[in-house]
Amino acid sequence: MRKEEKQAIVQALAEQIKSYGNFYITDTADLTVEKVNNIRRKGFEQGIMIQVVKNSLIEKALIEAGIDSEELRGALKGASTMMFSETGNAPAKLIKQLRKEGDKPLLKAAYIQETAFVGDDQLNALVTLKSKEELIADVIALLQSPAKNVISALQSGGNTISGLVKALEERG
Repeated sequence: MRKEEKQAIVQALAEQIKSYGNFYITDTADLTVEKVNNIRRKGFEQGIMIQVVKNSLIEKALIEAGIDSEELRGALKGASTMMFSETGNAPAKLIKQLRKEGDKPLLKAAYIQETAFVGDDQLNALVTLKSKEELIADVIALLQSPAKNVISALQSGGNTISGLVKALEERG
């Protein structure tokens, strides 16, 4: 591969890193082409872009994208496959699903919202991470709950007050 081709790949990777904001580096070594294509197909269905890349190019793309993480660079050993997603936990869920069928892919590292997660032992933590949309929904639900309670109390209190007024009218 010529130097210009490598530079073009690094530029494209750096742009993907910046635009998605979330990426996973996994180990898919020793998997057949058929299994890798199956992973790509399942990823595509879930909005995850999957790309096999040389470690040296990943390292250069990280620098180009402004990510200076020694932890991520330390994870770049052996064959690496990158997964890009706008939803931080989607690749983790895909990996977990694929692990029911075999022992790969292994999670080398993940970068979610400017935080690095290194090692396959982080997979369960990443699966339980909530997406931005889920967090917003939780906050909205929490904000609506007290308002609903106040409205409910006012409505039931209004019925009680009108009942008391009617009872007093009937007595008098």
